[in-house]
Amino acid sequence: MRILSNKSVAAMLAIGSVAWLVSCQDNPVAIEDRLSLTAYVNPLIGSGFHGHVFVGANVPFGAVQLGPVNITEGWDWCSGYHYSDSTIIGFSHTHLSGTGIGDLGDILVMPAVGEVKIQKGEAEKPETGYFSYFSHDREEAKAGYYRVALDRYDIQAEMTATERVGFHRYTFPASQRAKLIFDLEEGIGGGMSTETYLEVLDGETLVGYRYSLGWAKDQKIYFAAKFSKPFKSLDTYENGEKEQNRTRKGKKVKAVAHFETEAGEQVLLKVGISPVSYENALLNIETELDHWDFEQVVAEADQKWEKELAKIEASFIEDHQKRTFYTAFYHTMIAPSIFNDVNGEYRGADGKVYQDESFTNYTTFSLWDTYRAIHPLYTIIHPDRVEDMAMTMLQIYRHQGKLPVWHLMGNETNTMVGYSAVPVLVDAYRKGIRMDESLLYEAITTTAMRDEDGLKAVKELGYIPADSERETVAKGLEYALADWSIAQMAKDLGKEDDYQYYLARSKYYQNYFDQETGFMRGRVSEKEWRTPFSPFVSRHMKDDFCEGNAWQYTWLVPHDVEGLKEILGGEEVFISKLDSLFVVEGDMGDEASGDITGLIGQYAHGNEPSHHITYLYGFVGQPYKTAEKTRQIMAELYSDQIDGLSGNEDVGQMSAWYVLSALGFYPVNPVNGTYVFGSPLVQNAKIQLSNGKIFEIAVRDNGPQNIYIQEMHWNDQLYTKNYFHHADLMEGGRLEISMGAKPSETWGVKPADRARSNILIQ
Repeated sequence: MRILSNKSVAAMLAIGSVAWLVSCQDNPVAIEDRLSLTAYVNPLIGSGFHGHVFVGANVPFGAVQLGPVNITEGWDWCSGYHYSDSTIIGFSHTHLSGTGIGDLGDILVMPAVGEVKIQKGEAEKPETGYFSYFSHDREEAKAGYYRVALDRYDIQAEMTATERVGFHRYTFPASQRAKLIFDLEEGIGGGMSTETYLEVLDGETLVGYRYSLGWAKDQKIYFAAKFSKPFKSLDTYENGEKEQNRTRKGKKVKAVAHFETEAGEQVLLKVGISPVSYENALLNIETELDHWDFEQVVAEADQKWEKELAKIEASFIEDHQKRTFYTAFYHTMIAPSIFNDVNGEYRGADGKVYQDESFTNYTTFSLWDTYRAIHPLYTIIHPDRVEDMAMTMLQIYRHQGKLPVWHLMGNETNTMVGYSAVPVLVDAYRKGIRMDESLLYEAITTTAMRDEDGLKAVKELGYIPADSERETVAKGLEYALADWSIAQMAKDLGKEDDYQYYLARSKYYQNYFDQETGFMRGRVSEKEWRTPFSPFVSRHMKDDFCEGNAWQYTWLVPHDVEGLKEILGGEEVFISKLDSLFVVEGDMGDEASGDITGLIGQYAHGNEPSHHITYLYGFVGQPYKTAEKTRQIMAELYSDQIDGLSGNEDVGQMSAWYVLSALGFYPVNPVNGTYVFGSPLVQNAKIQLSNGKIFEIAVRDNGPQNIYIQEMHWNDQLYTKNYFHHADLMEGGRLEISMGAKPSETWGVKPADRARSNILIQ
C-alpha cells in the first residue's frame, strides 16, 4: 500500500497539495472578489498529522457524513481517512470527526468495473479485493462536495448530501461489467457488524439495515438506496456465498448491483439513512431529495454552509488566516449530528422509538471536549440549535437515568471523565436558552448525586482515593467545575441549602492540591499521597490524570481562579508558575497518551484540558502575556495546511478555540457568561446574532508585531476591562480595539478591570 510519511506529506505541501488549495493561493484576489465564504473552506485541513477530521460531503450538523474510507485502520484513521493514505475501499455515510476513537462508517458503497472479489482486500494486494488506489492530484474537497478519481477503475466518484440523504454520482468508462458494491460488513475503528439485512424492492431500489457493535455498543442504522437507472441484476453475498435472492440477512451481507455503461455515463445513487426504519429512510429521500439534479444539491449544500458561515463575517491581513478561520468554523458544525427522521421519529437512549416533532434530536456529544468552547460558541450563533441539543440531553437523561457523558448513535459510551453535560446545560439555561427548568434541575442534581465513578467517595470524603479509581484527579477537578455550575442554578432558584452544598463541593479541587510539591496530585488518604510522583509523568488510563500530567491539570480550576491563586501561594507565585508552564521541559514517560500534543513547554494545546490556560493571565493583570501566547498558538499550531491541527479535532473543540481566539476572546469559565480578551487576529468581524442585531469588532493597527491591546471603545465609550459579558455581546454594538507593538501599561491591568471567575451574568 502506498502510504506517505508525515515528511512526505510536508514535502508535498511545500509544492502545493490539492487543486483547491493551489487555486486559492494562485489567485487570492479572485477568491476575495467572489465574496463566498465557502471558498475559504478546505475540508482537507487537519486530515494529516493527528487531526482526524472528517473528509467528505455533508451539510451543517447533518445526519449524513458521506466520504471516503481508506483500507488502513488505526488511531490516525479514526475518521476513516488520513491524508498519508492512497487507498479507498468505498464511501460510507456516517463518520466521526476528530475523535481519538474510531467508529461508524456505515453503509459502504464502492463503484467498480470488471471482475473483483467482493471484499475490501489486503493492503498492497489489489487482486485480493475491490479497493482502489487514488491520487490527491485528482481529488477535490469543499463544503458540501467531494470528488476523487479511482485509478483502478477509471471511475470518477462525486458526492454531496442533504441532512439525511447521501447523493452519489459515478462517471463510468464503457463497460459491460460496471457495478456498485454495497458492503454492510465494513465499518471504521474495529467495530463489528452483528446483523445486516438487504432487500430488493424493485429494479431501482434497495433497503436494509446494519446493526453493529463498536465504541457505541448497540448501533442500529437503516437505509434506502435508489438508483438513477435500473440495474441488470443484483447478487448478494454472505461469507463469500453468492445468491440472487431478493432478501438476504446475516452478519456480513454484501450486494453487487450490475450495470452496462457507455463511456462517460453517469450513474447516480441516493442513499437515505434513519435510526428507526428503512421505511423512514425512504421517507427521508422522498422529502429531502425528490429529484436527480446533482448540481442543484451541490449548490444547495454550498448555500447551507454559506448561510452558517456568514454568521461571522471576518477579514484578515493574510488570506491563509482567513482559510484557517473559516475551515475551523466549518469544523465546528460537523457535529453534533441530527439523529431523527423528517417525521420526528428517533431512537432513544433506552433503545425505544419516540416521535416528537417539537425539536430536532441530536447525537455525537463529545462533551468532555466541547463544553469548554464550542458550546459557549453555539450560544452566540446557534441558540436555536442549543435549545434542541439541550432537549436532546434531557431526553437522554429520562431514558438512561443520567445526563450524557459521550453519547453516540443513541448509546452511552461513558468515555472520558466528569459529567460535562452539566456545565453545558447550566450555561445555556443562564443565558436564556429555553428549557424545562424543573427537569433540568432534576437532571443535573441526579447526575451529580450518583455513587459510581468515584462520586460516592466525593460525597463521603471530599476526594476520590487514588487507590480506588483511575484518573481520580481529572475526575475530581471536572466534578468540581460541574458542581459549581449546579450551585449557580440552585442560587437562581432560591435553593439556598443546595447552593451551599454544591458550592462546598466545587471547592473539593483543593483536596487534590499538594502544598509540598505545588501540584494537583493523586491522594490516597487524608495523610498520604500516591507515590512515586513526578509532575511530568503521564500514564495513559493508569494514573490520576486523563490524557495529561500534573503540570497541565493543576490549572483546571476555571470556576475558581481566585481560589487556585490562593492555594498556590498568592499572585506572584501563581504568575511564576504559569510562566514556567510554557518553558519547562520533562519526560512524560513511555505510557503518556498520544493525545498530549502541540506542546509549548508543558502546555499541551493538542488536548483540551489546557485550552483555557493562556487566558489566565487576564486574572492577574498581565493580559499582554495572554496576547503573546494566543498569537503564538494561532501562528504555530494552526495553519491552512493538511497538518494544520496540532491534535485531535475532537468534534470541533480545537477549531472552536481558534474561532473564538481569532475574534479576540475566550470563555475561561464556561458557565459564568463572561469572555476574557486575548489578542484579536481579525481586522474586522461582524457577528450576526439570532435577535437580528450585529456585534462588530473593528481592530485598528493590527499586525504580526502589533499584538497587544492598547485601548478599547465599546459603542464609543472607553472600555478598560479585560473581559465582557455574554449579555452585552447579545445586545449588539461596536467594539473598537487599538493594537500596538508594546504591552499597554493601563488596559486591563487594574484590579477592578481584571477578569474574575466568579463574575456571573444576571
